Amino acid sequence: MFFHIKELQYHAKPSKPDPVFARQLQEALGGQYGEISVMMQYLWQGFNSRADPKYRDLLFDTGTEEIGHVEMFATMIARLLDDAPFEDQKAAYDSDPAIAAIMGGTNPQHAIVSGLGALPADAAGYPWNAKYIISSGNLLADFRANLNAESQGRLQVVRLYGMTDDPGVRDMLSFLIARDTMHQNQWYAAVRELEERENDIVVPTTFPRRLEKEEVAYTLFNFSRGSESSKGRWASGPSMDGRGQFNYVAEPQPFAGAPKLKPAPFLYHDTMPPKSMM
Repeated sequence: MFFHIKELQYHAKPSKPDPVFARQLQEALGGQYGEISVMMQYLWQGFNSRADPKYRDLLFDTGTEEIGHVEMFATMIARLLDDAPFEDQKAAYDSDPAIAAIMGGTNPQHAIVSGLGALPADAAGYPWNAKYIISSGNLLADFRANLNAESQGRLQVVRLYGMTDDPGVRDMLSFLIARDTMHQNQWYAAVRELEERENDIVVPTTFPRRLEKEEVAYTLFNFSRGSESSKGRWASGPSMDGRGQFNYVAEPQPFAGAPKLKPAPFLYHDTMPPKSMM
């Protein structure tokens, strides 16, 4: 069961209306790395988890917290739209070209669709998409995806922090930035724990290595002009999983010849090949 607590986890009140910034905040709410994405990702991973109960509990702890963050963003966006009626905005738009240029950054859907409320969409108005979330059943893969999601999300919120001088908005963003710090740390801790427990870093750890082409498992092929990549940790020395040696191939050669496909049957009406190939 889920219970809704009416109080917010943290303050979500701007010092003044700002419909332009309300649109910008939509990215951190409904964008690919926004709060709706991490909320859904952690909850779905939890719903589907068949692993140690402590991982399931961690996912539900964090996913449920993210529901609260979604409400905080929705509240902040609604309040940024408060006391900024679009009739007054239109009058200002018509009277001053400078204001018109600024207001080009507002989101008309905040008036037309949501009635001065937040939308489950990004800053460009693209609706939130369930394709953004990852829930594979392999927690090592999933926790790495979670670490990436929190990294990208924190990066975007930090950028938003620098795009406003509103003390109320900055206060909320500061809180969320700190929570993203915790979440990056916790997912990294969980990743490290699973790597140590499974004694491997390559996902999935359960696939027999003898079934892969081990002769190319630790080779970096130079498939771009220049050789700067040869200077990295990934090009020589022990591999990160401790099971091989990195090596660098400066001039990769093909393992197979050029493919030659048979002509398709006439009923498919493909382009007919030259007579020399028939």
